[in-house]
Amino acid sequence: MPHVHVYAVSYDLGFAPNPFGGVCSLACCKPEIRRTAQLDDWVVGLTSTKLPPALRLVFAMRVSRISDFDEYWSSAEFAGRKAARNGSQKAQVGDNIYHRDRPETDWIQEDSVHSLPGGLQCDLNRDHDTRVNRILLSDHFLYLGDQARAVPNEILVELKYWKNPRDRRKFTMEEAADLIGWIEGLKAAAAASVVGDPIDFDKTGKTFSYVGQKMI
Repeated sequence: MPHVHVYAVSYDLGFAPNPFGGVCSLACCKPEIRRTAQLDDWVVGLTSTKLPPALRLVFAMRVSRISDFDEYWSSAEFAGRKAARNGSQKAQVGDNIYHRDRPETDWIQEDSVHSLPGGLQCDLNRDHDTRVNRILLSDHFLYLGDQARAVPNEILVELKYWKNPRDRRKFTMEEAADLIGWIEGLKAAAAASVVGDPIDFDKTGKTFSYVGQKMI
C-alpha cells in the first residue's frame, strides 16, 4: 500500500524539491524520505516555522520514478537540471549536482547552492545528500511555492499535525486520504503544476547566495 510522507520545508529555493521542466524531483536533502519512499507514494512538504506562517502546502508529488545520482547525471533527459550558477534563477538551483568518475570513487559535488563559495566542495552537504543514492521523481505533482495554501485545520487535527510541523511523518494512504483528496482538488483547479515561485527566490534577480553547510 502506498504511503504519504509529510515533512517541514525549512528552505524553498526551488532546489529541494525542484519543480521545473515538467518534473518534480527530490534529489538532495531528506535522505530518509528518499531512502524509504516507493513508487506511488506521496511526498508532501509544508512550511515550517522558518517559513511563517507554518503548515501551508508548498508542494506535493506522487513518486512516479526512482533514479540514482550517476544515472541522473548521465541522462540526457535531465541534463537541463544541472546547476548553472551564472544562468537564470531556475538554472541556478539545478539539483543534478552529484556524480562519480568511477563507481568506486568519491562523489563529486558540482557548483551549486549546496557548495561553498567559489564552487568548492561542501563536505557536510555532500555527505548528507549522498548518504542515500536515490532520487525521487514525479510527473504528477503540484508546486505552490510562494502561493502556499493553508492546510484545512480539520485535516491537521485528523492527522494530529496541528502543532508546529514535525520534521518528518509517515502516514498510510487511508490515514491521509483527506489530505491527498484536498491536494488533488487543488491540482485539478490549478492551471499548471507549478503555481508560484519558490518562497526564497531572490526577487531582485541576483545570483542566489550559497547555503553550504545549512543542511537544507
